[in-house]
Amino acid sequence: MKYEWIFFDADETLFSFNAFEGLQKMFADHNLTFSEEDFLAYEKVNKPLWVKYQNAEITAEQIQTIRFEPWEKRLGKPASEINQDYMNSLSDLCHPLEGVVETINQLEQKAKLAIITNGFTALQQLRLNKTGLAEHFQFITISQEVGIAKPDARIFEYSLKRAHIQNKSNVIMVGDNLHSDILGGHNAGIDTCWISYNKTNDTEIKPTYSINKFTELLKIL
Repeated sequence: MKYEWIFFDADETLFSFNAFEGLQKMFADHNLTFSEEDFLAYEKVNKPLWVKYQNAEITAEQIQTIRFEPWEKRLGKPASEINQDYMNSLSDLCHPLEGVVETINQLEQKAKLAIITNGFTALQQLRLNKTGLAEHFQFITISQEVGIAKPDARIFEYSLKRAHIQNKSNVIMVGDNLHSDILGGHNAGIDTCWISYNKTNDTEIKPTYSINKFTELLKIL
């Protein structure tokens, strides 16, 4: 094994969830319907917030409330409570991506594994526990707890210190997002592996390795 440590992204790298289904389920729990048009309206607010979060312009707490403020009247409760309902709904729908469990089982016999995620603390812990993945990782670094989000090099440096890594050549960052995972790893001076899931790289960001699916990690590592 070339690397002693493997850092992973979480969302859409280790496990997946359907945001639209999660919102539909949450609204159904309130005896309301949630349409595709509603989802487009939600994403129009939500997606720019995540960009601002990665750019350190807003906090994780602000994302969680601002994105649901337009729905307070319809649901009859504060945005913070709507967000909690949504996260509970998402945790029920989360599942490991194809090949993740089998590959992680093999990788952990050869290297130490950890997670660096821009997700929310409560939700990520729920997902890891419900998917049965939590026990495979030495630690999880969550941006909401650290106060720094990928691609900022500092969240990677924080994780390197947690792992007591002296030589950066001994660690690699694996993720599906070029702008947060791969650029972030590059900013921190560590090797990276982009899992494209058959997407095209139309950016100037160049990962150390590129693979199409999770199981291909075994070939390059």
